[in-house]
Amino acid sequence: MKIDKETLHKIAHLARLELDPKKEDAYIKDLEEVLTWVEKLNELDTEGVEPLTNMSFEVNAFRHDEVDNTLEHDRALKNAPKHDEDHFRVPKVLE
Repeated sequence: MKIDKETLHKIAHLARLELDPKKEDAYIKDLEEVLTWVEKLNELDTEGVEPLTNMSFEVNAFRHDEVDNTLEHDRALKNAPKHDEDHFRVPKVLE
C-alpha cells in the first residue's frame, strides 16, 4: 500500500504526534513496509481458526490479602520533599 504525505500527516494528527519534516520520507517508507507485511497475512488460510481474545490460556493466580507490617506515618513522610503534618504535598496538576 502506498502512503503519501497527506496520509502520513493525517495518521500523525490522529495519534497526536509531531513529525520531524526531515524524516517524513523515512516514516513513509517504514509505514509502507509494515503495511506490506500485514497485507501478507491476508494470504493465510484462516478457515476454522477461532479468533483469540488473549494470547495465553493461563489463568491469573491472585494472592490472598494478608495483613502485614505497614510503614508508620512519620517514616512515610520522613523523606518526602514537601509534606505537612498528615499528607504529601505535590504540585497542582489540574486547574
